[in-house]
Amino acid sequence: MVSTSTVLMFFLMYANTYDADHFFWSETRFWMMFVMGAMMMVVMILFMWGMYKDRKKNFIIIGVAAIVFALALWLVRSQTTVTGSEYMQAMIPHHSIAIMTSERAHIRDPRVRKLAHDIILAQRREIAQMKYLIADIEENGVRTTERLPEDIETPQGAMR
Repeated sequence: MVSTSTVLMFFLMYANTYDADHFFWSETRFWMMFVMGAMMMVVMILFMWGMYKDRKKNFIIIGVAAIVFALALWLVRSQTTVTGSEYMQAMIPHHSIAIMTSERAHIRDPRVRKLAHDIILAQRREIAQMKYLIADIEENGVRTTERLPEDIETPQGAMR
């Protein structure tokens, strides 16, 4: 039950993306799934403590959950296992959420509406740039210089 719910939570983390095209594998979300699953395991065992008479097993379950929680939380917060491409793959759904909320929020104040509009434009530009870079890295490998290709040095170039 906990395993199934944990996997479902991984996919639910993508439920608020704006576009299916913005669904990219995210190692950060993968580790976050274990943070949530481990916490759910602790909460469930504490609520059902009386159902399971073997206190030793209950404490073992809580101990394992605590270890999984701590390790997964460290992986989420340290980003130790995340490379440049994986970083961008995690950021695309994140930017997509910003587009969705900025576009669909019922904003009356024209200053806030302009801010939301600017956020939409910036997030779309950055998603296009990240998709380009992911494809370029997959095709040509990681660059060792800081200079960007000329065709993406401008927002218009990244949108192509």
